[in-house]
Amino acid sequence: MAVPIQPLTARVALVIGVVGFVACRSPEPPQKDAGRAVTVYVSTDRVFSEPILREYQKQSGVTVNAVYDTEETKSTGLANRLLAEKARPQADVFWSNEPVRTLVLKSRDVLAPYRSPSAKGIPDVLIDPEGYWTGFSARIRVIAYNTKTVTPGDAPQSIFDLANPKWKGQVAMADPRFGSTSFHVAALYALAGDEKMDDFFRRLKANGVRIVDGNSVVRDLVARGEVKVGLTDTDDVNVALEDGQPIAMVLPDRNGLGVPVMPNMVSLIANAPHPDDARRLIDYLLSPDVERQLAQSEAVQIPLHAGVAGPKHIPAIDTFKSMTLDYAKAATRVEDVTHRLATILGL
Repeated sequence: MAVPIQPLTARVALVIGVVGFVACRSPEPPQKDAGRAVTVYVSTDRVFSEPILREYQKQSGVTVNAVYDTEETKSTGLANRLLAEKARPQADVFWSNEPVRTLVLKSRDVLAPYRSPSAKGIPDVLIDPEGYWTGFSARIRVIAYNTKTVTPGDAPQSIFDLANPKWKGQVAMADPRFGSTSFHVAALYALAGDEKMDDFFRRLKANGVRIVDGNSVVRDLVARGEVKVGLTDTDDVNVALEDGQPIAMVLPDRNGLGVPVMPNMVSLIANAPHPDDARRLIDYLLSPDVERQLAQSEAVQIPLHAGVAGPKHIPAIDTFKSMTLDYAKAATRVEDVTHRLATILGL
């Protein structure tokens, strides 16, 4: 059961993530009613998602109970919780920071269809034709490098470069069983094939790759110079850039498989306890105003609505080749890829 939380400095309760009441804002706020509530499970970093939800609650008067996932397990933990609660759902909305777990939940009949009017203007490829999920505000998987030890000309341009002996003992990545890294590896297996990817990860293992608990840990190792390069996300790198740390990033595989772009996804839970308020919250999350807030925040997420200004430090989405990906196909590979990499990397 969710419990109230105060500002970020207050004591919080931990279940799989941090559970609490948070505030938020709707583009068309419903009439305030302190007796109404909606529960959202959130794998997007709390520091970025909580202000959005705080403002919604402030404007609508609807209590928002938010369950946040941990850095180590990210959307994996909440997806497992939603599966466990399928017979008696506790959540109304799932706000995921990557696509794969949402597609898995759809395949397990955990989600319900809802076509939000706020999705108008989002590219069709990022909206489920059956209405079970809608993408918004995307991040990019990048190669981060330490600018004191690596020059721009020497920085790896493809993830496959990371297995080069020149980077032996100097590469870090988050555990590929969780979060955005699990999306990235599942997408690579779906596109490049098992043989090529198994070989790559075997060589990466032999090259002494460091597997750590989360993308922010990768960023910190690179920024401190404990490793020279690492796989992480744009929002993590941006935090270090804003702090003036010696870090830069490469959008990988621009001339190969394409740059992996990860939208947030929002979905209605099947048999949600509060379906009407769940739909209103989804409408809000898919609004151009929320994409504008996420673009201007340290999350530096790329808006998917046309006409919404993008974030600084991040190239516009139409300036590079994106990875062409069937999200559903990638989702079907998650379990197999997880087992393969657990064996190959010794996890």
